[in-house]
Amino acid sequence: MRSWTLLGLFVLLVSQEAVAFKAHDFKTCSQSGFCRRGRALAAPLFHLFEPSTFSADVTSSLYPDIKFGLELRVHDDGVVRVRMDEVGGLRKRYDETASWALIEEPSVSHDIKWTAGKKDIRATYGEKKDVEVVVSFEPLRVSLLKSGKEQVVLNGQGLLHMEHFRNKTIEETKTERHNLLKVVIKKENPRAWFEGEEEDAYWDESFSSWTDTKPKGPESLSLDITFPNHGTIFGIPQHATRLALPTTAGEEPTFTDPYRLYNADVFEYLASSPVSLYGSIPILHAHSTDTTVGIFDAVASETWIDVTHFNPASTETHWVSESGILDVFLMPGPTPEDVFKQYARLTGTPVMPTDWSLGYHQCRWNYVSTDDVRTVQKRFDEEDMPVDVFWLDIEYAEDHKYFIWNEKTFPDPVEMTNDVAALGRKMVVIIDPHLKRTQDYPVYKEATERDLLVKNKQNNEYEGWCWSGSSAWIDFFNPASWDWWKILFKTYSVESGWSWVKSTDAIHIWNDMNEPSVFNGPEITMPKDNIHHGGWEHRDIHNLNGMLYTNQTYKAVAARSEPVTRPFVLTRSFFAGSQRFGAMWTGDNLGTWEHMAVGIKMVLANSIAGMSFSGSDVGGFFGNPEPEMLVRWYQVGAFAPFFRAHAHIDTKRREPFLLDEPYKSIVRDILRLRYSQLPIWYTAFREASVTGLPVLRPQYVMLPKDKNGFEIDDQYYIGSSGLLVKPVTNKSTTEATVYLGEDQVYYDYFTHHAYRGAAKGKEITVQAELHQVPLFIRGGSILPTRERPRRASTAMKLDPFTLRVALSKAGDARGELYLDDGTSYDHQKGDFVWREFVAEKPSKKSKGLRITSKDLGKAKPSEAVDSVSLTAYNPSNAFAKSVEEVRVEKVIVVGLAAKPSNVKVEGSGKELVWEFTPGVAASDKKDGTPSLLHIKDPKVAIAKNWAIIIE
Repeated sequence: MRSWTLLGLFVLLVSQEAVAFKAHDFKTCSQSGFCRRGRALAAPLFHLFEPSTFSADVTSSLYPDIKFGLELRVHDDGVVRVRMDEVGGLRKRYDETASWALIEEPSVSHDIKWTAGKKDIRATYGEKKDVEVVVSFEPLRVSLLKSGKEQVVLNGQGLLHMEHFRNKTIEETKTERHNLLKVVIKKENPRAWFEGEEEDAYWDESFSSWTDTKPKGPESLSLDITFPNHGTIFGIPQHATRLALPTTAGEEPTFTDPYRLYNADVFEYLASSPVSLYGSIPILHAHSTDTTVGIFDAVASETWIDVTHFNPASTETHWVSESGILDVFLMPGPTPEDVFKQYARLTGTPVMPTDWSLGYHQCRWNYVSTDDVRTVQKRFDEEDMPVDVFWLDIEYAEDHKYFIWNEKTFPDPVEMTNDVAALGRKMVVIIDPHLKRTQDYPVYKEATERDLLVKNKQNNEYEGWCWSGSSAWIDFFNPASWDWWKILFKTYSVESGWSWVKSTDAIHIWNDMNEPSVFNGPEITMPKDNIHHGGWEHRDIHNLNGMLYTNQTYKAVAARSEPVTRPFVLTRSFFAGSQRFGAMWTGDNLGTWEHMAVGIKMVLANSIAGMSFSGSDVGGFFGNPEPEMLVRWYQVGAFAPFFRAHAHIDTKRREPFLLDEPYKSIVRDILRLRYSQLPIWYTAFREASVTGLPVLRPQYVMLPKDKNGFEIDDQYYIGSSGLLVKPVTNKSTTEATVYLGEDQVYYDYFTHHAYRGAAKGKEITVQAELHQVPLFIRGGSILPTRERPRRASTAMKLDPFTLRVALSKAGDARGELYLDDGTSYDHQKGDFVWREFVAEKPSKKSKGLRITSKDLGKAKPSEAVDSVSLTAYNPSNAFAKSVEEVRVEKVIVVGLAAKPSNVKVEGSGKELVWEFTPGVAASDKKDGTPSLLHIKDPKVAIAKNWAIIIE
């Protein structure tokens, strides 16, 4: 790639090697023709404008005869969409990425008025008229400003270049003969200063033993995106690296290769690398103490991204994609919350999951038989360890023909599933995208007969190799595949085709290998010159492929039952918009401390990019972690949205009940802690599913003005709950350092010890022995938990609640609780309970406290649930009635200034049973053990309005 300051090319290499990671399987930038090629300046010829849309004709300074069309639209919420495409070209560029990623075509503002000048055209908008978008003419430059300061600049470095379609030319030569020697004189290329003397991988490209034919020729797109006033950026998952993205160019970069977005099956990936992994979301957040802005680049082809800083207060990025149009969304913020909401309005919010999917998942490659599954379930129950889901990897399937049970080892799959379901649990079974190419496999046979398979460059059925041996792949870009895929998941016989009758509604689905992984393909994936529906090459849609597979699986699982119930689908590969259809995990990690640590950073990066329902394999997929590491990994997993233990087929069995003491008891306590906090997780997911705010929130999201917290990625908050956790990811740790970024009191979750933060930030040191998790409650929070140990989440639905009221410095607190049936879509009809708990002084001069429960569903029906905007809410809905006997069995108030004289439920007149332990108050300035007020069984219903008066 070209350096930031020079036009010359420089070589970029992978910076690290590992014994297991095979760097030679994957390209570096220097091995990718389009990444090597340069960029050129662009300048607009003329402009046309309407009240809401600006458009212009653009020409390249390298090829003045080639025309491009530029269009800017300002959406109703202030997002600016910038599109550019070749006009009248020899071929059509792929322009459908946004149609897959977006939930709908965004609504364009009709209040925008463009003002034209001699050098630019601009529009000012926003409630305060402080947001401005400016298009400069020569050279072309698009900038978004707030209060006069540039937030985002496109082509500020002059690196915009869209390679035009062309015909392959035969080299023009002159031939002279001297003494029987042939001399070839080449025609000079006037653009050689930029393009080089030779056509660099224009029409074909070799890597290892593969050759990528490029029948369309070069079509790459280069664009620089600069954040002149933002020195920290986050996003572009998935990479194993820090949350605040390290540099790849400039002086002393952390990595010497750009970040790559090209979904790939990377075996035992490095714990610090810009190498592409299983999913790609081309979104960036740029952050400063003043504002947060974002960009979303709707392109699905292979993309490389360089990151550098000309100075500490700015960030420069350079994006090079192999194909597609320029389609960039500028999200003006100006806060992290605003950017999340703007992105959610584009690509959708995270799915509202089934409640049981937030419990613990037990998996390995492989549970070998139906009896093995039954035995594992029995052992969990014998050891009083909660679990909700058991998983089956590929060995359940006969010859890896997915859907088809191996009758020798799984002779009674329906009965096995029913045995699991009888105890309130579920099964998840893997369905990979590769189909074994044999006529005795009904899924492959029907896909062939319906002409639904991906084609090779000769337009014949593509054959590759994966777990099934000789395999074919369904083309989910073909709409004809969608209804057929739904038929396969029916649990009863249908006339229109084969269906999975040896299944039940208690079986949910795991989609692995959907990058797609092809063992004998280039870079362990599908050749780029394969052909999909509509004639598009695989190079155009590669990063979308895994998302479409999972999306259609999600819809198929939902459609198998009547009434429709919420599916659970796990995917390894993903793209922008995948959050609408399920969970993801970080792939084939290693059982090392380094992978444990980077897994947290990766989950945080996925979360801010929309994929809140994410997690890493507990214990690491590869290796045999020692007991200490396994315990710490369970602590990490218990504070991830998706909590699953998984292991490779060659690892030792490591179910938690196999651990020796004291490790077994520690893990049991961790599992029980997770289950007690399930109401907190489910409430956080409600907020995410409505607003787009992530379930896991890094420091910069919670405290955006605190510069000291921008690069912190080893501690985080859970939703709006006030829980702050810092999992331990180092061996032999007995203490941990936790950063408190505000002048607020924080309480240890287990001991309630009070720690004081500071306005400029403050580090505290806390105990972190093996059985201890550094977990804190932010002052001003109210946490609803269920404290009775159960075998599965389904057994907790009628359990009472404990409310923990952690008073702030000001002596108040707030929290929420959301409940519904956890499985159906009845919540979208208004069947739910959404409560707000508030603790505050009855009056300014009062020394007492009033704790209330109010109905948020009634107060804010339009903001209550995902996908619909309710106009009204009935507090006596069917679900509310089903939990009307569920009560609050305990209230704990932390940080009262003095012992109460009376505690009662308002209106009852009867004093409650309570116990007070003196200690420091929330308003004090010193650390220490706080006062605790335990209120025993106030007999107030969780779904009703009430008030507890503390005098």
